[in-house]
Amino acid sequence: MEGHRVSDRADSTQEHRLVLVTGPSGAGRSTAIHALEDLGFEVIDNLPLSLVPRLIDGPPLGRPIALGMDVRNRDFSATTLIELIDTLTRDPRLSLDVLYLDCDASELIRRYSQTRRRHPLAAAETPTQGVEREIDLLAPIRARADHLIDTSEMSPHDLKADIQLWFDEKPNANMAVSVQSFSYKRGVPRGIDMIFDCRFLRNPYWNPDLRLLDGRDAAVAAHIQADPRYGEFIRRVQDLILFLLPAQAEEGKAHLSIGFGCTGGQHRSVAVAEKLGKVLAEAGWPVSKRHRELERKAATSAVGSG
Repeated sequence: MEGHRVSDRADSTQEHRLVLVTGPSGAGRSTAIHALEDLGFEVIDNLPLSLVPRLIDGPPLGRPIALGMDVRNRDFSATTLIELIDTLTRDPRLSLDVLYLDCDASELIRRYSQTRRRHPLAAAETPTQGVEREIDLLAPIRARADHLIDTSEMSPHDLKADIQLWFDEKPNANMAVSVQSFSYKRGVPRGIDMIFDCRFLRNPYWNPDLRLLDGRDAAVAAHIQADPRYGEFIRRVQDLILFLLPAQAEEGKAHLSIGFGCTGGQHRSVAVAEKLGKVLAEAGWPVSKRHRELERKAATSAVGSG
């Protein structure tokens, strides 16, 4: 993720603050638009590009504006949008930010396959063709983005948290902390600042009564806590994190992501992430939790039952 805080770029003498939100279909543009609306932005989705200058010529709205732009816009083209960005950038009345929601092609194809939606650039073809066509079309716009957020491994909750991080004009004074669990089989999540390996702990997978449960279950947590190494591990990790968080905040860091991994991402890493999330919340830190493999499993189950 790249970019500058919107509040850092704005000039108090400018009449309008505008965020253009774009990216390939399925990358999370609607989620981002809704998150900006929750932050107080005036949201306009798929306004024809030719009408955007008229919006700026009007009286100030008194709050920032977020415009959703994608290939479904009536007069959309990459060249036209780049020309519009250039025009708006030169306008002294305006503070402009271009937010691009990016995503791996394979993940976009997977999302389309799950939802069974047709791609807007491949109505009579496979989603693969539409995804590839759209990524090529948007490449010049991606290169012009002020903020680039890769949503390939993000849940909607994660994306909303990132939008708040970059665009909230009244951010929380405390550094936000996210705690994640994951499976090493699927690789380490992107953007993790600190990682702790939980694979040495007692594995509930080998207990038939616990195998289908996950680390949020009390019986699973108790099984893991019975490992004689668990108590000291938690104490050491807890002390280290609580020592580091104030130092990171003093350095100006607004968000810190902590990952806990195990073999399958279902039992040990989930239980430890839950425990540390509770400890940090009780210490007064704003904490969000994400269990990547459990989210994948829930999404797959939802598609299978649809």
